[in-house]
Amino acid sequence: MIQLWSVQALAVFLCWLQLALGRDQIALSENTKLSNETLLWGPYRPNLYFGVRPRIPKSLTTGLLWAKVDSFQDVQNKFRHTCEQHEGMAGYGWDQYDVRLGGRQTIHDAGNMIDITTEFVKIPGGQHGGNWGVRIRGIPREDAPEHLVTSMIFYAAMEGFGNLQVSNEEDELGIMGTVKMEGSSNELGEFTLEVTEGPESNVHPPPRHKSYASKPLDRSIVSSLQVEDANIWQAKALLFQHMKTEIDEMISLYGQENAPPPWQIFTIANNVREGNMHFVQKVFDGAFEFDVMFSSGSAPEPVNSGIISKAIRTATEAFSDRFSKVLAPKAPFNKPKYQAFAHSMFSNLIGGIGYFYGDALVDRSYAPEYEEENEGFWQETAEARQRQGAVKLEGPEELYTSIPSRPFFPRGFLWDEGFHLVPVADWDMDLTLDIVKSWFSLMDEDGWIGREQILGHEARSKVPQEFQVQYPHYANPPTLFLIFESLIDKLQDAASFKDSADPLESIRSAHLQNPEYAKNYLRELYPLLKRHYFWFRKTQWGDIKSYDREAFSTKEAYRWRGRSTTHVLTSGLDDYPRPQPPHPGELHTDLISWMGMMTRSMRRIANTIGEMDDVKEFQGYETAIIRNIDDLHWSKKEQTYCDATIDDYEESVHVCHKGYISIFPFLTGLLPADSPRLGAILDLISDPEELWSPYGIRSLSKSSPNYQTGEDYWRSPVWININYLAVKALFDLAQSSGSHQKRATKLYTSLRTNLVENIFKEWERTKFAWEQYNAETGEGQRTQHFTGWTSLVVKIMAMPDLSNVKKSKEEL
Repeated sequence: MIQLWSVQALAVFLCWLQLALGRDQIALSENTKLSNETLLWGPYRPNLYFGVRPRIPKSLTTGLLWAKVDSFQDVQNKFRHTCEQHEGMAGYGWDQYDVRLGGRQTIHDAGNMIDITTEFVKIPGGQHGGNWGVRIRGIPREDAPEHLVTSMIFYAAMEGFGNLQVSNEEDELGIMGTVKMEGSSNELGEFTLEVTEGPESNVHPPPRHKSYASKPLDRSIVSSLQVEDANIWQAKALLFQHMKTEIDEMISLYGQENAPPPWQIFTIANNVREGNMHFVQKVFDGAFEFDVMFSSGSAPEPVNSGIISKAIRTATEAFSDRFSKVLAPKAPFNKPKYQAFAHSMFSNLIGGIGYFYGDALVDRSYAPEYEEENEGFWQETAEARQRQGAVKLEGPEELYTSIPSRPFFPRGFLWDEGFHLVPVADWDMDLTLDIVKSWFSLMDEDGWIGREQILGHEARSKVPQEFQVQYPHYANPPTLFLIFESLIDKLQDAASFKDSADPLESIRSAHLQNPEYAKNYLRELYPLLKRHYFWFRKTQWGDIKSYDREAFSTKEAYRWRGRSTTHVLTSGLDDYPRPQPPHPGELHTDLISWMGMMTRSMRRIANTIGEMDDVKEFQGYETAIIRNIDDLHWSKKEQTYCDATIDDYEESVHVCHKGYISIFPFLTGLLPADSPRLGAILDLISDPEELWSPYGIRSLSKSSPNYQTGEDYWRSPVWININYLAVKALFDLAQSSGSHQKRATKLYTSLRTNLVENIFKEWERTKFAWEQYNAETGEGQRTQHFTGWTSLVVKIMAMPDLSNVKKSKEEL
């Protein structure tokens, strides 16, 4: 009887458990659906000043072009479309932006004497991601002439099997009022896209030439084209090609001496017909405003200008409120003068999120030279890369990612992404995990993920040919594992999210409010994470045994593959000095440190999801790595961590180039607070003749003979991603009782202040964030509008102020 009761009880319990799990699964599925819908649309063409598309391959894509057209000189170079460096901009980017709601972007186009704002908003509802709209405004700058004539061109195109047509009745004089397009696709269903006339305050150039009679400018000019999918991204070239035909016809008709004014002549044809790409041109005199509105057929109601106005106000208020709660700057940066800066830096980070789809160039020849086992391997690999037939197109693949720089690096970079997502994880963990998952979906069967994701013709157009090919034996710092550690840390403190007034909080932090969701997420990715981890161990191993090196473990040593005499691009530190000449017996301090961080993360993930056998395995690796960092890389003579190589006598020797490499075990959190190495590391960081500068920690010691030599990319400048790691490591040390606590607190406070003040100063001076900062002057340099990891300044601003922290008992 007891056994029967037990079986019945067990059956009841299992039934209840199944129902409970079913409810959880349904809730998770519904939450995922809601999250995907709020993320479906966005300005996901970040290489453009403005371009909206969904996260769907071969779908609707839109863009915006404009130019000042008051003269015949250099008009072609004044048309804006793709973000470019040094194009006459006095700054541009998102003032406020939330990827789920929208925001406001301002483009200070000094070259065209106009400031353009794009206020993009999303309105949820229906089964296809809801509606969206954008309000486009132009305000002449102070130096503009009284009658500034601006030509604005919005375009929409449908890739793939959908359709998109202009539904207005054809009028050879143009379209009065709203231009309306109707379209459909399997993924989007039926929809409309409208370009409004704008308010009555809009002014258009008056008739000054008889050509105005056949093409009046007080209405929209619409032209339809049929374009192959592979060419749609070349909208600007297509526009110029089409416009040239119109210009030639006008010149032929009226002659050079009686040519129409430039704003009349630089126009497209009134030619509404069937096609998959439609240009809508408006010509304004002075300030202007108009809306573009997308209405999904499954939404409760179509969008209109009133709804857009309300959504803009809502998005602005919601952003400010959330920022003040999630990323509020702490003293001394909680003053009003820093607010716009902090908002802009973070907004441009998530405003740089894009959706990419296309094929990629990969060399899967697995040439034996790529093993890099022989002396002189860099010459052999260079020759192997030149062989014909090794490179193939693979894919297509899709990637949802934040980019480093809209004008210069508008594509996915693997090691950049982990840094990008550090502040994003505070704002929206669900979005962060979505992006991480997108990256791991690119993994091949061996565990490799390409370090640069150059997907499709449009992405390749921005990359020199010699850098387009990816190699499956090339690694990149595994910074995405920083995000797994952040997730696990936050799971222990998820209660703070439950009191939020943000109506989207249940989506943004679903994996934090419901830890089982997070565990399911980690369980789903875990096989890929293990595959990636062991790919690193297999392909980037370093040789201990062949050179009789003494170390705790004979296995835990690592060497970056893909180096040349001058660069180790795979390390991310490019031209940072390394042992010369390159040798297959090299061991790299930064890589073993990254492996230590990655192993720690894998151990914590395994522990979170209950894979206890794996916890023991990773713990063993972690212990061995930490021991070997000291055994293989610590130089007693130089009192710092160094790379190792093999000398002419086949002996292992240290090659010490003091700089970021030297402090990597500290940066990656592998040194305990009582480490005997910490004193020397803090000495190196704080010495003005070594790494310390008034603007941040230098990449290479000022005392090095390599300082500011050659390319000088990682040979002196201040980089914000590495400085962020330093700030965090110093903060962690400042929170730990011990002999270094007081010093770490002081260094943390000074470094945090120096970094923020300099980046802010340069942002005010140039209106841009920069790729790096000069260690001698603090000036921003290299790539402008580098709002990838330089946006970590927002995270640094939000860290605690320790300037007034009382001394610990040990210090009294």
